[in-house]
Amino acid sequence: MDTGELEKRAARCRRKILRMIRAGGAGHVGGALSCVDMVTALYFHTLKQDPANPQWPERDRFVLSAGHKCMALYAVLAERGYFEPAVLDTYGRLGTKIPGHPDMYKLPGVEANTGALGHGLSIGVGMALGLRDQGSRVFVLTGDGELPEGSNWEAAAAAAHHRLDNLTALVDDNGLQISGKTVEVMNMEPVAAHFAGFGWAVTEIDGNNMDEIVKALDSLPLKSGVPSLIVAHTVKGRGIGFLEGTVGCHYWKPPAEELAAAERELDAALAEADR
Repeated sequence: MDTGELEKRAARCRRKILRMIRAGGAGHVGGALSCVDMVTALYFHTLKQDPANPQWPERDRFVLSAGHKCMALYAVLAERGYFEPAVLDTYGRLGTKIPGHPDMYKLPGVEANTGALGHGLSIGVGMALGLRDQGSRVFVLTGDGELPEGSNWEAAAAAAHHRLDNLTALVDDNGLQISGKTVEVMNMEPVAAHFAGFGWAVTEIDGNNMDEIVKALDSLPLKSGVPSLIVAHTVKGRGIGFLEGTVGCHYWKPPAEELAAAERELDAALAEADR
């Protein structure tokens, strides 16, 4: 799939994120919108997987470490055909298959329960260790706001020690978290240099630019015998102009008029992408 088609898919997935917001009334929309381009590229371009057989043993694995960004994953899984899009309209309801953090026992395509920040990379290291002999790859999407969790750095050391070149971590580096700018709450910069110091191969990209995302994914592993890190510089709330780069969109409970304006903007973007 070329980058133009991937951009169309990402536009559809952004619209699906708002579909869930309309259904549930609120959600962690900022991070979902910042990372959805990468999740789209993974599922429609990179991952070896089969939506008709989600438990296929030889599949690649994707772990969404920042589980509160799950609307991005749900939107992409629905677009990819893992479940009927009507399920998106149950977001926020009691007993839904798409709760506020992903649940592997409720929804096909979810590889791990996540939500407590800092756990996903450790899970990914374990998966990569167990799967490297069969040739499967593991991708973990984390965020700059969860990097202060110490378990990330234990995982980073273990991945380098075990030479896990079937493991790739992507950092959704949008510069914001629930309580403000990441550099002010807990500065983890320079992220690339920290991982490189543990022995990872590192590249930095614009994480909302599909050409750069695909180029980085096609270059994996970045170096044989070591894990790969993609530091993806993104914009929180990407695609909705009045939300972009704002702390308030981390968890958004929109008034009716704001939601309608956001829907109009994404509908226009989707129409433009489909031309």
